[in-house]
Amino acid sequence: MFVTAKAWCRVDLAGGTLDIWPLGLFHPQARTVNVAVDLAVSVRLRPAAEGYRVLQGDSVVDAGSAAELASHPEAALIGVAAAALDLPPFEAVLASESPRGGGLGASSAMTVAFLTAAEEAFGRPRSRPHERVAVARDLEARLMGLPTGIQDHYPALLGGALEIRPVPGGERVRRLAVDLAALAASLVVVYSGQSHFSAGNNWQVVRRRLEGEPEVTALFEGIAAAAAELAPALEAGELPRVGALMSREWSHRRRLAAGISTPVLEDLLQAAAAQGAWGGKACGAGGGGCLAILGPPERRSAIVAALERAGGKVLPASPTGRPLEISTSDP
Repeated sequence: MFVTAKAWCRVDLAGGTLDIWPLGLFHPQARTVNVAVDLAVSVRLRPAAEGYRVLQGDSVVDAGSAAELASHPEAALIGVAAAALDLPPFEAVLASESPRGGGLGASSAMTVAFLTAAEEAFGRPRSRPHERVAVARDLEARLMGLPTGIQDHYPALLGGALEIRPVPGGERVRRLAVDLAALAASLVVVYSGQSHFSAGNNWQVVRRRLEGEPEVTALFEGIAAAAAELAPALEAGELPRVGALMSREWSHRRRLAAGISTPVLEDLLQAAAAQGAWGGKACGAGGGGCLAILGPPERRSAIVAALERAGGKVLPASPTGRPLEISTSDP
C-alpha cells in the first residue's frame, strides 16, 4: 500500500526571513504572517524489498542506499532525510503544483509531507507539529549548508492563516481568525517566470544582520513593524490596509540586498497597481518567483489581465484552512 501525504504551499504576507534563527530574536515585535494556499505538494510512499527509488515528473532516481540517493540532485532532499532517519528501502512518488523556484515554500512542504508519510509507512511514532518542523528545518540546512527558517512548514502542516512569532526557546504559532473566502476574492498569486534560489538571498541578508550593519538592522525593524500591524488588520478584515502593509513591507525588503527586487517583479507590481490593486510583494526571498497581490474583488479580473499582459502567469491559488492530509491507497 502507498501512504500519501498531501501538504500545502503558502503565501507570506509580511515578516519573512525573520523566521530564520536567530534574526527574529533581535527584533522583539518580529513575526511572520502567512496563509496556506491550495497548491498541493504530495508524497506517495511505500516500503520496498530493496533499493531506493524516487520519481517526480519525468525524473526517476534509483539508488542502493539513502546516502547514494542524497548524491543525486533530483532526489537529494529525500536522500538526506532518509539517511538522517535511517529509513529502510522505499519507493517515493513526488508531485508539486507550485512552479519550481516559485517562492511558495514547496520544498519545505515536500519535506514535511515526506516526514509524515515516512512515520505512517514505517510505523514510527507520529511527531507533533513543532517537532516535525524542527526536523524538516534542520534537514534542509544540512542539505544546503545554509541557515533556513520555519515559516514554510507550519502552513503545510496546519493550513489557514498563521502568525509565527520567534520567542526564546522556540516559536509561538497562532491561527488567525480570518475570513478565507473574502481573502480569496482579493488575492492574486502570479508567477514571474523567474525561478529563484531563496537560500542564497537569505544568507546575504542573515550575514549582514549578524554583522550588525545599521542599514540592514533598520530595514528589518521596518519589516517587523509592518508585520506587527498586518496581523490585526487581517483578522479585522481590513484588506485594503493589509495590501498597503504588504507594499510597505516590500519597500523595506527590496532594499535588503541586491537581486531581491528585479525589473520583472517591479513591472508586475506596477501593472497591478495601475488596475487598482491595494498592494503586494514578492513571496519568499524574492529575486524572482511569485508575487502576492491584494485588490478589490470587482477589479480582480482587470488585475489578472494586466498581469498576464505584463508576462506573468496567474496561478489558481486560493487560501485553504485544511491541514495536511494523510491517506492510503493501492499501488
